[in-house]
Amino acid sequence: MPHSHDEDPACDVAHGDALPEGARRTLVAVFASPVAGHLLRLGAELGFRPILLEPDAGRRLDGLPMGSFPVVREAGDYLDGAADVVVTDHHREEIGPMLRDVLRSPARWIGIMGSPRHTGPHVRALAELGVPPEEIARVHRPIGLNIGSRTPAEIAVATLAGLIADRNGRPGGFAF
Repeated sequence: MPHSHDEDPACDVAHGDALPEGARRTLVAVFASPVAGHLLRLGAELGFRPILLEPDAGRRLDGLPMGSFPVVREAGDYLDGAADVVVTDHHREEIGPMLRDVLRSPARWIGIMGSPRHTGPHVRALAELGVPPEEIARVHRPIGLNIGSRTPAEIAVATLAGLIADRNGRPGGFAF
């Protein structure tokens, strides 16, 4: 007996006929990097509106899937309550001012890549700019699910899985 999609909206989602309710989010990858390229490409496939925020107009964008997402130079109106912001390079000099500006936005979620074994450089950079500790604490670190990621693509998958879990109100991992 054939299955009717009219009976179950989740079936339409599973067959690619609709996005799940509340799924439309903006994914802002900050800084051009290999991880940013994977995040934006895979994020688009997962229902995110992808945007690259690269403040350095001279930075090369080699290896990024150009043309499939906008590149912007500063925090803007797209950083609304539906924006998930992922800083993909914690070694950039602009990290403090960039995160300060993102924290001033109503972005829903802000995270920065880096090892949880030591304090991230963003903490000192933001403190030196006078950002209060409670605002600094809004920056998630580490980000993504702990799957032992080692490559840029794996880091992007772990990060997106964490964002999807958060978007769906789930803890991630194997607990159901």
